[in-house]
Amino acid sequence: MLVKSICVRKVVAAPRNTPLLEAAQLMRRHHVGEVVVTNGPVGQRQPVGIVTDRDIVLEVVALDLEVNDLSVGDLITGELVTVGEDASLLDTVRSMRASGVRRAPVVDRAGILVGIVSLDDLVEVLAEELSGLAKVIARGQQREAELRP
Repeated sequence: MLVKSICVRKVVAAPRNTPLLEAAQLMRRHHVGEVVVTNGPVGQRQPVGIVTDRDIVLEVVALDLEVNDLSVGDLITGELVTVGEDASLLDTVRSMRASGVRRAPVVDRAGILVGIVSLDDLVEVLAEELSGLAKVIARGQQREAELRP
């Protein structure tokens, strides 16, 4: 299965000069915990970072910084981990694990934002797949009992 089949396509995104307060309001309005920071116009947005609700708490609120003086670009740290839309779920998990991230923007071959995948998304799909495997085992045992009473 490819990550493009499970990623969330409606991504809350904002240019790097978006005021941090506005980004927090976007998170609240859309009931998400992150805003993908982008360069480029809508339809050609390239992700350059992610700002999470946790980032705001740890980097702004906990340090008693003035939220009105900051933009989302001010909170971008480290190199952004993205996943190609044709990556397998296993490769996606490996990439996220190696980087220690819980979410990753999904990009097309040109690096344009097409979605986002989170640890929650992956756990849900993989749990469903494991449940299916468990049913195969149970059905195999049932079948053998029917064939060899």
